[in-house]
Amino acid sequence: MADRLLVQRFETLVLPHMNSAFNVARWLTRNDQDAQDVVQEAYLRAFRFFEGFRGEDARTWLLAIVRNTFYTWHQQNHGHAAETTTFEEDVHGHEAGAGDRDDGPEAMLVRSESVKRVHAALRSLRLEYREVVVLRELENMSYKEIATIVGIPIGTVMSRIARGRQQLAELLGPAKQEH
Repeated sequence: MADRLLVQRFETLVLPHMNSAFNVARWLTRNDQDAQDVVQEAYLRAFRFFEGFRGEDARTWLLAIVRNTFYTWHQQNHGHAAETTTFEEDVHGHEAGAGDRDDGPEAMLVRSESVKRVHAALRSLRLEYREVVVLRELENMSYKEIATIVGIPIGTVMSRIARGRQQLAELLGPAKQEH
């Protein structure tokens, strides 16, 4: 009975964050298959240690496990797959919003190209900047939550986010225009 309650509690608190876990893993690994492997291992680790979870923020707790699992995976694979694989834009482009349905093909193409530029720029950031920018900008995590996940002081989180944003701004600066 106790095991059943533990499973139910895990399903209630941790499983709802599967999309966030996959999104973070995908941005860290830059590959769907590797991200799936990292998330699967992270969920196994999370379940294995779930009895020690004391009701803190389950999302932050899980994403810390995903991050740590990624770094273990990255070391085992010498970083080769994480640094050389590509992000599949067709699969992971922005979600369609209400305004997208009424846009013409030209507007959709311009938006698609903009999204591709942003994703390419984000992929090119050094890992230490990419992970905090993804957690802040794509996962809407607080500085405190990011500090907990990454295991660094809040000031370092803020500094890395600022540097990551600065690099993104430089990469996304005005494109060369022909006159």
